Amino acid sequence: MEFFDNNGQATCYSPDGNNLYLWSGEPVGYFASDKVYSFSGRLLGWIHNGWLYDRSNRPALFSTDASGGPIRPVRSVKPVKSVRSVRPVKSVRQVPHMKPMRGMSWSDCANSLYFRQ
Repeated sequence: MEFFDNNGQATCYSPDGNNLYLWSGEPVGYFASDKVYSFSGRLLGWIHNGWLYDRSNRPALFSTDASGGPIRPVRSVKPVKSVRSVRPVKSVRQVPHMKPMRGMSWSDCANSLYFRQ
């Protein structure tokens, strides 16, 4: 599964459907049910219909099979994937806050900043 930003740039991918990596090979997050967490345990957002939503439940990244959400840009050519780094140990997960209403406008962190929020 590969995810793209609001400019159509390839941002991250999941080789196993569980863990997320930047194209540089840096492990940046993982899925837990419908939630997305950083390895430090911070809630980053949610996954729904092929979209990664931010902490405010606004669309940030989309997969090739995403449905709904804002108009998607034309995707750029994907870079070559670098060798993946070793994943860090997962920390205790943050208790998720109440999920806000899903937004339709792009997130302010609709790129690799998604993993730094």
